Amino acid sequence: MRFILLVLLGLNSFIFYAKADTANEIPADKPVPEGAVSLFDGKTLNGWDGNPVFWSVEDGCVTGITTKENPCEYSQFLIWQNGEVADFELEADFRLFNCNSGIQYRAVRNPAHPWALNGYQADIAGAPHMGIVYGENFRGILCQRGKQTTIGKDGKPVVTGSFGDSNEILAHINVNGWNTYRIVAKGNVLTQYINGIKVSELIDEDDIARFNGLIGFQLHPGPAMKVQFKNIFLKKIN
Repeated sequence: MRFILLVLLGLNSFIFYAKADTANEIPADKPVPEGAVSLFDGKTLNGWDGNPVFWSVEDGCVTGITTKENPCEYSQFLIWQNGEVADFELEADFRLFNCNSGIQYRAVRNPAHPWALNGYQADIAGAPHMGIVYGENFRGILCQRGKQTTIGKDGKPVVTGSFGDSNEILAHINVNGWNTYRIVAKGNVLTQYINGIKVSELIDEDDIARFNGLIGFQLHPGPAMKVQFKNIFLKKIN
């Protein structure tokens, strides 16, 4: 009963969620929510900076592809060029075909590699890690699915709350199809939702907590992979 209530409470956001029966179909274009801006015109990568060897527009979606012949040797990102963002709500439809990806936020560029970012990441992956908060070159796993985690001054994550069983939450996510991420970053509280369900929440009280930064989409090294994004909307919170 508690889990059902949490699901219903998660439906009050400004987004339209991917439906389970159409999870493998490319989502239709959605209207821009009130107070938000669209970060993708549906046709080009205008406003984004990424390695053109890997990133393109395919089927009306931002698409990142690596192959065995053309691998990604390190985590690199398609980076939104319109500056750093502080408090915000970000929504994006996504589909991962294989391997590992994520939505990077409040990030900084990693000077060691072109198109590399360090910072918080809303993870897009297989069953174990889908929906977690990950720190890309930034302290590793920060919050598991179904948990609220607080990082104190010692830099160590401690579970401070729970809002659903990890496997039950996963059952509402199509790991192999389309879903909708919503990320809400306000102050030092970072909350992530998939398909309207809260999947993770991080309270970062560490001295190195980030309060603004860049947004990007990840390509992961390793096996050949493909990831797509569509209906990408950003609402800044004053």
